[in-house]
Amino acid sequence: MSRPDKPTLSFWQIWNMCFGFMGIQFGFALQNANASRIFETLGAPMDAVPGLWIAAPLTGLLVQPVIGYWSDRTWTRWGRRRPYFMIGAVLTTLALLVMPNSPTLWIAAGTLWVLDASINVSMEPFRAFVGDQLAPRQRPTGYAMQSFFIGIGAIVASFLPFLLAHFGVANTAGAGQVPDTVRYAFYVGAVVLLAAICWTVFSTREYSPAELAGFADAEPPVHQAGAALRGPAPWYQAALWLGVGVVLAGLIAWYRGDKMLYVLAGLCAAYGVLLGLARVLPGTHMLAQIVGDLRTMPTTMRRLAWVQFFSWFALFAMWIFTTRAVAGVHFGATETESAAYNEGANWVGVLFGAYNGFAALAALLIPPMVRALGLRWSHLLNLWLGGAGLISMMFIDDPRWLLLSMVGVGIAWASILSLPYALLSDSVPAAKMGVYMGIFNFFIVIPQLVAASALGFALRAWLGGQPMHVLVLGGCSLLVAGLCVLRVPSRPEVV
Repeated sequence: MSRPDKPTLSFWQIWNMCFGFMGIQFGFALQNANASRIFETLGAPMDAVPGLWIAAPLTGLLVQPVIGYWSDRTWTRWGRRRPYFMIGAVLTTLALLVMPNSPTLWIAAGTLWVLDASINVSMEPFRAFVGDQLAPRQRPTGYAMQSFFIGIGAIVASFLPFLLAHFGVANTAGAGQVPDTVRYAFYVGAVVLLAAICWTVFSTREYSPAELAGFADAEPPVHQAGAALRGPAPWYQAALWLGVGVVLAGLIAWYRGDKMLYVLAGLCAAYGVLLGLARVLPGTHMLAQIVGDLRTMPTTMRRLAWVQFFSWFALFAMWIFTTRAVAGVHFGATETESAAYNEGANWVGVLFGAYNGFAALAALLIPPMVRALGLRWSHLLNLWLGGAGLISMMFIDDPRWLLLSMVGVGIAWASILSLPYALLSDSVPAAKMGVYMGIFNFFIVIPQLVAASALGFALRAWLGGQPMHVLVLGGCSLLVAGLCVLRVPSRPEVV
């Protein structure tokens, strides 16, 4: 007997289950728009800022697959994903209160680790939550609704310092002091994040594991990488990755390369160690199972990895360098204590709020776009619009016209936050939705680690020390990501 499809959820049911993402993005947007500003205010040189940002992707790399694995195996009276929503919300709230009050640079960098790890504790189960609750036909709508709330939360969060300055809150401070506009914005963010996640926790229900197993999409057709990849990796693969990391580290030391490049060497070596550990641990161990799922991921996920790599490399470049690029090129300021620099930094908050606003509007158009063009062609078009937006910033003199650039960036952002997850969720079994969403985060985190490791070196060696050139590089990366979408298998879309 065939198994039934999941019931169709109403608009307001999808609204409630996605509402908490507005709070998550509120905290995420405050971090993205203000972390570089806080670091530079506390004395960080420009080429050291990418290294300080490394906390964000590294914590995601470590936290998300573990949280996904645990949430797949959790069942309480509050469900299996919602307990993680609440734990992450409380920890993030505390970190938001501490971050703008950091007295030294090292405390600010450490707080960013805590802040990003806490956001990830909530964020990963939210992605799996949509896959759990919605039938395949409604998943593009569910992920688009998440994009809508991400846009709304980020608009307000990104605009907050600018709005507070408009209403008379001090936008400058002494050397080494974070302005009141930034501090109060973080306080508001802490309240909004906790309230929004509580709304989702108390207004939704979850299917039990037994109920999920009874639906038609419990075991969707999955094209695995091949039988040869099943089981532990051969020892030679572990040794090869470890050797590549060691050799790369040796070359960096020999040629006295940028110290941040050691992160890339460490990634290669760490993967080799991971493969080796997975061989000696029992097959039931969490690490062995995560590595096994990583090696046998569906073809759709494997090809989406390249799309995600180039997409998130571009985004991370934008988040790190837009403040310095706009303040320097459009406001003629490099000193963090100057009024011009802080005016430029506030305008970047407006730009970031604008692209999130455009993303919220674009999210409303994504479901009909998917119906007309399909998931792949919709995502390609949106990524190319984002690439054009970033590249155009180099050719615009009036900072007000940068809002036009943000239209393309916002459309790409809405697409990046929804369509890859719609493509992925149709190819993984319901019982492993959490761990696969966590593993999928590798392909968001690794490009950010590459960006954090290499962009400071590239800025000095190849890009003439001009942060605006980094944004152009990010735009080109989005164009490449769009081409990679064409290799991703796609089912017929019904939204």
